[in-house]
Amino acid sequence: MLEAGTKAPDFHLPDKDGKEVKLSDFLGKKVVVYFYPKDNTPGCTKEACAFGAAYGRFQELGIPVIGISKDSQASHKRFAEKYELPFILLSDPELTAIQGFDVWQEKKLYGKVSMGVVRSTFIINEEGVIEKVYPKVKPDTNAAEILEYLQEK
Repeated sequence: MLEAGTKAPDFHLPDKDGKEVKLSDFLGKKVVVYFYPKDNTPGCTKEACAFGAAYGRFQELGIPVIGISKDSQASHKRFAEKYELPFILLSDPELTAIQGFDVWQEKKLYGKVSMGVVRSTFIINEEGVIEKVYPKVKPDTNAAEILEYLQEK
């Protein structure tokens, strides 16, 4: 997993509506990028809804929130509509950003080993450098933890 102080790899990914979004579009402002395993699963839904509920506070700070998973644009669109998610969801089926940030890793569940997205969040500064990394985050406290950090800055 990439560490703080590392230049964040730029990515060009489609959002739920098919619009291309580049990380470099956000140079000049901080941005929160979080990676999650799958739309409409219990943990990912909790995490997305927590970011959705806190989104107004992120907007007050002028900080965009971007969620990335390998789900399709159509899946993201349904997920965003179902839970009224106001932030950007990007589709990465080719694992471009997921592997670029090194969050595609071996995971163990009930003794079974498989590859998957490690739920993690990155705060990227105005110059495009990773300022803070939250590896293996808890879905229900991640958004609050990020906000607490950002408000102290």
